[in-house]
Amino acid sequence: MDKERVKKIFDIVKTVLVWVFVAVSVFMMVFTIFSVNTFDRDDRSVFGYKFYIVTSDSMKATDFAAGDLIIVKEVDPTTLNEGDIITFISQNEDSFNETITHKIRSLTTTDAGDPAFITYGTTTGENDKVPVEYPFIRGQYKTSLAGVGNFFDFLRSPAGYVCCILLPFVLLIGSQLINFIKTFREYRQEQQADKDAEINAERQRMEQELAELRAQLAEKNGTPVATPLDTPPANISPTDAPPAGE
Repeated sequence: MDKERVKKIFDIVKTVLVWVFVAVSVFMMVFTIFSVNTFDRDDRSVFGYKFYIVTSDSMKATDFAAGDLIIVKEVDPTTLNEGDIITFISQNEDSFNETITHKIRSLTTTDAGDPAFITYGTTTGENDKVPVEYPFIRGQYKTSLAGVGNFFDFLRSPAGYVCCILLPFVLLIGSQLINFIKTFREYRQEQQADKDAEINAERQRMEQELAELRAQLAEKNGTPVATPLDTPPANISPTDAPPAGE
């Protein structure tokens, strides 16, 4: 395999790696922006879906654990049934106003006669102290993404920002700067080579014109044009030349 082919393969691999690096960096940036604006936001949804980071292991026995990302779909509470998993805003004194995702055990009514659900965490199996009324339901659990919540929390930390966002872009900019400097040097070298070629061509042209002019002058004066063979060696003086006829 010749050097030119090896260089082409190396350039292709380098280009692919750079574009993969760019794609990953852009994805990380988009994911960060998306997650900051949608995760754990009751007022934000994407096509009716909401995203929450699980903060406890109350459902670890059956469905998801702390650090997972769950996807919840907005739903009409009247369509929910026993066994469905719902996300709601807790009215319990111990966890007031926290977002909780538990399983429905049964339908009940409040003291005021409003419909509500009795919910529980599958890890302990104990019922929540306060039934969940319809206005506090945020949606029905659909699926989970293991560990994505932990990854998002890492992204939001200074170390995650540096490792996953800042450092990739610094490396990308640095590699592009190196490529720019390399390309600029090659361009300058090509320019210098072209300039040297032009100078050499001009010198040859001038020498050719000068030789032609000397030939014309010599022909006009009847003097033979000196050639390298007509010039005696530098270490032999005219007096040392052999006599004529020898």
